[in-house]
Amino acid sequence: MSQENKNDKSYYVIIALSIVLVLMSATIYAISQSGSEKDMENTISMSGYAEQKIVPDTATLSIGVVVQSATAKEASDENAALMSAVIAELKAMGLLDKEIRTSYVSVYPIYNYDKEQTITGYSASNSVQITTTKLDNLSEIIDRSTAAGANEIGSISFSVSDDMQKQLREDLMNEAVADASSKAATLAKSLGVEITGVQTSSVSENGGSRVYYDYDMETVEKGSGAVSTPVQPGESTVSMSVQVTYYIE
Repeated sequence: MSQENKNDKSYYVIIALSIVLVLMSATIYAISQSGSEKDMENTISMSGYAEQKIVPDTATLSIGVVVQSATAKEASDENAALMSAVIAELKAMGLLDKEIRTSYVSVYPIYNYDKEQTITGYSASNSVQITTTKLDNLSEIIDRSTAAGANEIGSISFSVSDDMQKQLREDLMNEAVADASSKAATLAKSLGVEITGVQTSSVSENGGSRVYYDYDMETVEKGSGAVSTPVQPGESTVSMSVQVTYYIE
């Protein structure tokens, strides 16, 4: 057999195999689509929801010191001394190192733009973020920090800790599933079908939105520390939703 005939024969074999593979792929796809459509025809989907309102157990706030001076070193040194005093006061109240985290440090020039750009001084800033579950101590934390030299208090936010959410998760899931099951049973009865099992399910959690409070330094300065700063955590909502697909017949 000539080389040319061999090449022609190989070419036709490849074409035939390609056609077989295409037909097999199309058959497999059709079977899978048919099965999928059949599953969808015999199911109903329903969502369930549950929530609980609780008092947040965690607070986060920013405490800082801003100092202006003639030189960068003077501003930095004065800021460091005041911030050290603030941190020492926080630790004296029982706050742990893990509850105090440096969040911002800067030293930058202050410019005068009257006629030409000139440096008139320097500003040094240092802030720490406090995260604590000692909510009863928040007023004292603020008041003693400002007394020690802090002159910047950021917004206070309240949230639900991971530990508290874990305690609530099982109850919320049971309630959400029961809600979905009840709705599905009602729908199935109305349609004249019977639920025989669960095909798929998914869960979505909401850890509770943060509640923010603004802290006004000017108000505190006017009050001269005569009274304790009032702080209330309010309520937060922890919720869970489920999506369940049921088999029916």
